Amino acid sequence: MASVLGMLEERETAARVRVEGLREEAARLAGVLEAAEIELDRRVIAREELMEALAASAAETTAVTEAAAESAPVPGSIVPPWHEGLPVTVLAPDYQGILGVLEERQSAGQQPLKAREITARLGLETSSAKVEGVRSKARRLAERGWLLLEASGAFSAGRRPVAVPDAGSSA
Repeated sequence: MASVLGMLEERETAARVRVEGLREEAARLAGVLEAAEIELDRRVIAREELMEALAASAAETTAVTEAAAESAPVPGSIVPPWHEGLPVTVLAPDYQGILGVLEERQSAGQQPLKAREITARLGLETSSAKVEGVRSKARRLAERGWLLLEASGAFSAGRRPVAVPDAGSSA
């Protein structure tokens, strides 16, 4: 009859082999999960960009049609270059929200914010897709003079006129 100690050692060895196999499977599944999350984020960003581009295209078509009758800017996803006297109301609500967060922060005398912090202050989940959407909008606002992009990549409230070489690309 086998010794009790020998039986326990066999069971321990079998358990150790099973644990190692499960660890390898967990590591493999973690890699698969990470790849799936990256793919999901890419698809969310692609859909958001497409929706924004379609909205901008529709807004441009509407703006061109209405511009013939009236020269006032149309609220929407188009971000016109900032100039003195241009109201914030020409911007879509998402853009107005970003400006509001940064202006509130500046009036409190606080430091500029990174895109992730702006996303959180807007009450959005801080997934990479949402953060990249906010970063894209904040950069567009900075490029068009509505806010300032710091060297650190943070954004702050502030206006500056920008030169408009051709008014055709405003989305």
